[in-house]
Parts: sequence; C-alpha cells; structure tokens
Amino acid sequence: MRSRPSGRTEGRSADHVDTVTGWSPQATRVLSGAERDAFETLRSALPAHTILAQVPLARFIKVPTRNSYAEWLRRVGHQCADFVVCDRHAQVIAVVELQPDAPSTSERAARRQRRFQRVLQAAGITVHFWKENAMPSVHAAREAIAPSPTLDEAEETNAMPMRVGPAAAGAPFEDSGVLREPPPSTWFDDLETEAAPLDTATARPRAPRG
Repeated sequence: MRSRPSGRTEGRSADHVDTVTGWSPQATRVLSGAERDAFETLRSALPAHTILAQVPLARFIKVPTRNSYAEWLRRVGHQCADFVVCDRHAQVIAVVELQPDAPSTSERAARRQRRFQRVLQAAGITVHFWKENAMPSVHAAREAIAPSPTLDEAEETNAMPMRVGPAAAGAPFEDSGVLREPPPSTWFDDLETEAAPLDTATARPRAPRG
C-alpha cells in the first residue's frame, strides 16, 4: 500500500507548477447582485464620501506588534469589510455589512462575526448591518451614516476661525498635530522614490529686468 505524500512533499511539488497553467485564471464579478444594490445606495446617499468594497481589516486597522501579527491576521486581519465609507481624507467613518436573510447557523461563522464586530467597535468604527432584501432607502442610509448637520451646527461651523498650515492645503488635521497614515499594504510593495538634488552650480542665472 502506497503511503500518502507528506504536506512538505506536496508543497515542493506545487512549487514546480506554473501559476497560470496550473490554475487557469478567469475574470469574475467583484460584487454580487445584492452587493451592487448596496453599493449604489451608498454612492447615492453619500456622494461626497468614498465607498470601498471588500476591504481587508488589515488595510485600515493598525494593531501593536507585541503579539504575533501573523496570528492577528489569521484571526481577523484577513477578513474583509463588505463596504467601507471614507471621508475626503480617506479616513474610515463607518463600515456596512450585508447580511443574508437566512444567516449562517455555524458556530464558527458566528464566532468570527463577533470577533470582527468587536475589533471594529474597539477601533471606534461604527458598523451598520443591512439585510439583503430589506436595504434602507437612500435618505435613511444618509441619515444613519452621515446625518446632515442641524442649523445650529452649521452656524457654529461657519463661525469657526480658519486654520492655516497643512489643513489649509487639504491635508487631514488632528488636534495632536500628527497625521494618521494607513498601515502599509501587505499586498503591494512600497514604492521608494528619492528627491533629485538641485544642482545650484549649473543653474542658469536669471536675466535682470530691463
């Protein structure tokens, strides 16, 4: 009786398989029909915001590395938020999760969902749950995620003094003076560029004005 190859042997044999011929790629849709409907609702409700779909938590949540980062990724970091709502500075303000009418009864799926929700709530991100066949209207979605300011709030905003500095140029401003940058992507290599030195010796002098 022939013994089954070990996992290490299978891994070595898989390394010799060409990526394209071994797994013939075929383009498919990114969003299902219900997800497309939810996306259109969010886009109509929040035209001044950026709506992203299927975003891994590791892309917009940063965690300390005193414990294993790989273990955090395995537990929750690779899970994707159905829809992420961002302001004009790409800061996440809300997450929308689309749920089927008949939710899964698997205890493992329920445990992963609870962990997913706990992480977002601990990060201060509001999670909205929508049913596939009972989605909110455009107005209801707008008021739930980014309600219109009241008259008093609008007058108070207009009365605030204008800030100068990086915020005036469109950069996100925080009271601490520190800009929050997204975690480095684990899917793409960071592009490194260096500033070209200015050669003052070869710079052509400006002609005097006549």
